[in-house]
Order: sequence, then C-alpha cells, then structure tokens
Amino acid sequence: MFGNALRHRAGAVTLFFLSGAFTGALAPHAAAQGGTATISGTVTRQADGSRIADVIVGIPGTAITAVTGPDGRYTLYRVPAGSQTVLFRWLGYRPERATLDVVAGRTHTLDVALEAQAVMLGEIVVEGVSRTPERVVDAPAAVAVITPAVTQSMSVTGQTPLALATVAGVDVVQSGMNDFNVNARGFNSSLNRRVLVLQDGRDLAIAFLGAQEWNSLAIPLEQLGQVEMVRGPGSALYGANAFSGVVSITTPAAREVTGTKFTLAGGELSSLRGDVHHAGLLGRGRMGYRVNFGYNRSESWTASRTARDTSDFRREYSAASDSVVRPPRPGFEVRPLNGQTADSVTGVASGQPDDVVNMYGSARVDYYADNGSVVTLEGGAAQVENEVFITGIGRVQVTKALRPWTRLEWAAARYNLMAWYSGRNSIDPQYSLLSGAPLEEKSATFHVEGQYNRGFAGGQGRVVVGASFRQYNVNTDTTLMTSANDDRSDAYYAGYGQLEYRLTPQIRAVAAARVDASDLFDTQVSPKGGLVFSPNERHSIRVTVNRAFQTPNYSEFYLRVPVAAPSAGPGTLEASLEGYFATIRQNFGADPNLPATPVDIPWNFSAQTPVLALGNASLDVEKVLGWEVGYKGNLSNRFYLGVDGYINRLTDFVTDLLPAAIVRNPDYPAYELTNGGTVNIPQTLTDVDAYLASQGLPANHPLRAAIPQLQGGYAGVNAQLVQTGLLATLPDGRRAGVISYANAGNVTERGLELSAGYLLTNDLRVEGSFTLFDFDDPEGTLTGDVVLPNTPKRKGTLSISYSGAQGVDVGVTARLTAGYDWAAGVYLGYVEPTETINVSAGYRVNNNLRFHATATNVLDQQRFHLYGGSVIGRRVLAGATASF
Repeated sequence: MFGNALRHRAGAVTLFFLSGAFTGALAPHAAAQGGTATISGTVTRQADGSRIADVIVGIPGTAITAVTGPDGRYTLYRVPAGSQTVLFRWLGYRPERATLDVVAGRTHTLDVALEAQAVMLGEIVVEGVSRTPERVVDAPAAVAVITPAVTQSMSVTGQTPLALATVAGVDVVQSGMNDFNVNARGFNSSLNRRVLVLQDGRDLAIAFLGAQEWNSLAIPLEQLGQVEMVRGPGSALYGANAFSGVVSITTPAAREVTGTKFTLAGGELSSLRGDVHHAGLLGRGRMGYRVNFGYNRSESWTASRTARDTSDFRREYSAASDSVVRPPRPGFEVRPLNGQTADSVTGVASGQPDDVVNMYGSARVDYYADNGSVVTLEGGAAQVENEVFITGIGRVQVTKALRPWTRLEWAAARYNLMAWYSGRNSIDPQYSLLSGAPLEEKSATFHVEGQYNRGFAGGQGRVVVGASFRQYNVNTDTTLMTSANDDRSDAYYAGYGQLEYRLTPQIRAVAAARVDASDLFDTQVSPKGGLVFSPNERHSIRVTVNRAFQTPNYSEFYLRVPVAAPSAGPGTLEASLEGYFATIRQNFGADPNLPATPVDIPWNFSAQTPVLALGNASLDVEKVLGWEVGYKGNLSNRFYLGVDGYINRLTDFVTDLLPAAIVRNPDYPAYELTNGGTVNIPQTLTDVDAYLASQGLPANHPLRAAIPQLQGGYAGVNAQLVQTGLLATLPDGRRAGVISYANAGNVTERGLELSAGYLLTNDLRVEGSFTLFDFDDPEGTLTGDVVLPNTPKRKGTLSISYSGAQGVDVGVTARLTAGYDWAAGVYLGYVEPTETINVSAGYRVNNNLRFHATATNVLDQQRFHLYGGSVIGRRVLAGATASF
C-alpha cells in the first residue's frame, strides 16, 4: 500500500499520491539579513470554494511548514525576507506553487484554491530506507507508506498494527485485544521481533523480549504522522533486529498540528475510547508545544483455559477450526484470567474477566532556530492493564505495567543528534497462565546517536555516517532469570555509513555497511549494495543485496521459568516402583525364577518435578543474506504497480522453545528411556505379574493390584516427558521437563510481492496486494516439522475507498490468507484460512465535526490468527471527532 500526506520529523512533508515533493527535508535555512516576516491565508477547493483542512503548506528546501486547520487557515512564521516560493499539497489535489516577495516585519496574506487531480506514485518522498529523504521510486528497498485513509479509518480502534495489514508481504496476526505480531517475509513466531519498530528513531521494543507491546504507544494512531514499512534486511543502517524489515513512524512537529482535537468513541465489547490533543505556538512561531492524553477500555476475546480436561480450549478452538485441536503441550492453564476464579475440582473458570485498560499521554516542545534546525524535547508514558499476550511458554497476562519514555533531538541541515530513554516497570506482577508463576520486569534502555550527511559532486552523491551507543538494564527479580544472570547491564556499540552516487542521470548506486558490537554477541558486520535504474521519473528497477542479523534476546539467552505447575507424579511413581520391587525381593528372596527387577529406578526425580523453559547461553547470532529485485512506477496517470521478488538465505536462525531432546543443549541433556537399553519397566512388571500369579497370588492381591497402576503411571511419564523429548537432566543431576532454544541450521526462503492501485475517479480508488512465499526444509542442526515458517504461502488484500468533497468517506478492505501449520513454543497446530472484511465510513458535518465508524471482521468469521491465540470476532466502533 502506497500513498500518504503526512508530516516529516523536522517539518518537511513526504507525500504519496500527490504531485511534487519537499526536497532537502533538513536543508539549511539561514535567515536573510533583512529579517523575517509572516505569511498566512486560506486554502479552498477550486470546484466549490469550500475550505480544506490538513493541507501541507511550506517553503521548499527549508523546515518552515504548517498545516491548515479545520477552517482551512494556515500561518507560516519566521519566513526570511526576499523572494519565496510557497508550496501547497494535499491528497488528490494538484500541488500549487505561489511566489511572494516577502518584506521583513510584515504579515502577508496568500490564499490559494486547489484543483482535484489523479494521484501519482513517482513523487512520494520517504526517509526510512536510506535515513535521508528520497523519492519512493528511487529508494533501494521495498517500501510502502500507509495512506491517510487507512490510518484515519483504523484510528478509532486504537490498534496501530491493523494499519499495516494491507502491505504486501506483511503478516499481521492478532491474539486478544491488543497483542499483535507484525512480521515480513516468513518465519514468524509467537513473539516476533524480526521487524524493527521505530518512533522518531526510538526503538519501541521492551528490553527483555525485544518485542513490541503495541498498546503501550503514548500517541494515538491518527496523530502518529507518517508510517513507512520497509521490507527486507535492514541492518546496514539500523543494526540488530532489522532482520525482515523496519517500521518507521515519524510524528509531526508541534507547529504542524496546531489546535485542539477531541475524540470520543465506543462500541462492541463494551469498548470506550477518549483522546484529547492540543498544540500551539509561542513567541511568534519560535517555539511549539503539543500535549495529548488518552484512555481505552474494552472487554477482550481472550478466554480462560483452566478446565483440567482441556474441554474449554477444545470448545473454543472447535468453533474456529475443522482440524484436530491440540491443547498446549503441558495441558491446561492453572491460572484463570484476572477477575475470574477456577473450580478447585474441575478447573472450569467462572466470572467475568477484567477489562483491558490502556491510559497514555505525552508532551512535546519544539524550538525552531533561524538556521532551520529544530530542537525537540518530549516524553510520555503508557499504562497497560490485563492484556494477555502469547509467548513461547504460553499465555502471559500483564496485570499492570508502566512504559515511560523521553527523547531529546537536535535536527539540523547536515546532522542529527538524539538521545532517548525507554522503560518498562511491572507495577503489579504479570502471570504465566500455564504455570501460575508471577513474573516481573523492571528494565530501561538508554540510547545516544549522532548522524551526519552531506552531498558532494554537485548533488550527484550523498554520504551518511553515524554512530550510536545503547545500554540495557534488566531486572526480573529472579522470576525470569537466575540470580547469576539477573539484574544486569549490557552495552551495544555501532557505527554505520551509506554512500550514494548517481553514475548516470538514470542509474544510482548505493553502498552501505554497519558494524555492531556488544557484551552479548560477537561483532557483526552488515553490508548492503544496490543499483536503481530510473529511465524517467515515473519508473524504476532496483537490484539489491543485504545482510542483516538478529541477536538472541535475554529470554533466549538466560530464561529460567516454569512452563507448567510442578508435578508430584514422576517422583511418586519412582518411589512406588522402588518400594514395590523392594517388597517383591523381600517377600520372595533371591528366587531364581523371579524375573530380573531393578531395585533402583535411575530417574532421580524430585518430590516435585518441574517443567522448565530454559535459555541457551551458547546461541549464535541469527543472520540473513537477501537478494532482491523490484519494480515500481506509474503505468499511467491512474495506475501504479509494484513488484518485488527476493531470495533470503538464513543461517543459524533461532528456534522458538523446543523439547530438550530436539534442542540437544549439552547443559540439559535429554534422558534416555531405557538407561542404556537394560531397563524395560513395562516388560518387567508384566513378567513379575506372571510370576506372582504362578505363586498363587490372586489378581486382587495388593502386590498384583498395584501393577496396573504402576504401568499406567509409567505410561504417563513416558508419554508426557520421555516420548515428547521433554525429560532432561539439570546440571545438579535432577530430572525435569525442559524446553529450550537452539540454532536451527540454514534455510532458504523466497517470495514474490505484488501491489497495485487504480483511480477510477479522483475520489474513488481501488488498491490490492498479493504475496507468494515458499521455503526449503532447514539444513543442519534441526530438520522436519519442528521448524516451520509459521506464515501462509499465499495471501492477498483488496481495498476500495471513496473520499468525496461532500465530506463522505467510505472504505472496504478484504484480506485473505491461506491456511498453514504453526509450531512455536508450547503450541503446535493448524491455522485455518481466513477471509477478513473491514469496513469504515465517515462524514464531516463541517470543518469542526466529523462522525466515523469502523467494523473489523464485519462478517464475524471466528478464526485464530496464530495457534494458541484467541479466537477473534467482529468489533464495531463509532465515534465523533471535534476540532477547534
């Protein structure tokens, strides 16, 4: 999905379906010696004279920008004296340029009327690919910009990932209300972190898991600004975890969103949402400020699964699947959702689960210097309650957690300096629902980065260089790691650079490289190279090769947490067997007719046998080398097309949690069933029973009556621990059920991504995407179905949207995915095909009031998007937004 009319961090604007582009987004802007002036005016529609809100107004080559308010008015402050060109842009209208002789100290009036026109692909500017502004057709990567229609229609849900669901090659799977997993190009997992998510350069991942908590954003979707999705390896500029792509979110400067906006919405699942935003200017445009607050409350599709016969899980999934329902490997969950209680005998949960609640807020101050640089100080926090998310150890419920953050940036013409902090604090414990164990995380990430860029050879080339330092502090109070590994601090260092040069007017070459070092992994070098051929401004063909890496997170390195409640069964059975055989020998002595029976069962089970998820400190860094070819361009004034093909070679990729016998971690060796082939307990028990019968003992004799119970107990241990590969020996010699991580050798994946759009009229647009994916079975350490890509081989989207001058907008999106097998952590099963239809509509009563509604999964198709996730149904929301 392409297109946008959203704002750039330093005030420059990047637009998709609009003619022209702001070039040199951070270009210097020295105040003329004659002083500065102010320009203001009103923007209207040429057809009917109505006023247009949200039009981007700016001085090209500078950071001086503004956005028209609900009344169509704008003001540009501190414009240098002299001849100036003012550029006006908005979705579906021909860009308008006006030249004005600016006189210092005066306030000039400049009104314009915009003419509707078909939108053009070739004139969008993006920044996420090369860390500098460039036309989307020149970008050396597959990149999409989320359209305003999508962000506006999805904003009422408060679910940012839904805006990415129509991008070709991207998987967006949902569990519960706000637990989303965003991935690109295969090999998904329950906690995916192969796509790096940045907001104004700040990594949104939590420190311990390295994954996103999407409901912890402190700014609502409609205020996020520009959202770019770069697909493919991106470590050359972004480092670790830019493995399959980068989501780059750029929020608008305060002066671009002046005014007050209030949204109130609600609907199904007792949903209630409120947002308030205010921004203004001080000192005749010298400073800008922005504040926002929000509140979300809703029931969830998440249900308790505590029935001891797993009937609740089977019932939940049987309604959404025609395939065999497989409960998680440890069986039932021992803890119900917050607000519910479980029956002490059956385990069946009763009561109403507590609502999922999210509160957030942020504040920002910008200082706009005369030379065009912008200094920004901002911060905020989000508090989440009762959300349930899927991990390798099963479902985890966050009772209450706080996500504070701050950011300081100095963005100038040729350099950018930035520092930020991001934290996560468990105010109340979160709980593993399978084991009932309370889990804590108090973590903080500190990051400092500097970047420099400049052109050379008369604009034919550009160089970007940068360096960064990051420190992670993680403390789980020994609930997720042992005391030897907990409460730790680790540092990351990086340096990177990119060189671009236009070999001919049509051919542009790009080369980049990055070096990353850390306390946690060996030094990594990530190169990138590419050629972009643009025969004209409407078309381009690119060929690129990239290397990226993903370091194991703290969980994969150092995890130690119960997966299920400890069991007395194996220890009790071991004691019973030893006591039983001792009794037989005591009663019958050394009778040569007595079958050989072991006196010591060599299992060494504890009284309470744990089932543990354990990290693997020997994991290697996961790497990918990707080759890619792509085309994008306008085939006519109304039709655009994008085609991207890739082949990726993954090496040493890290599995999700797997049984000890598969992982083969030498720290937790899998236990052999027969103790070297000499002990066969079922056969021994059968022989003993036959011998006892031959001695005249009746079937109801206590010795003989115990045999079926012992055989059943042995079969249970065999099925649950031994045959599943869970039974392992811990370093202290005790036995436990163990799941852990491993490097799974090498695998090759390939895919084809198509995206297209056609404007039936200036108001009516049709867009679609189609993705093919395939892979070869892993080579090396692990093979077979234990390692799956967890992504469909085929998926596609089709969207129809209408936005008319009468204030009416309507959108319909259909998303179809093929079925596929899923294996991640304790969950193994089949994900059924899905056909999801979302519908949105809005009506602008006037420039100050808009009513809107959104229905996700409007046909209420009952499906789970990942195995182990909640069954997702329909959700209809409606609301109103008032602007002042």
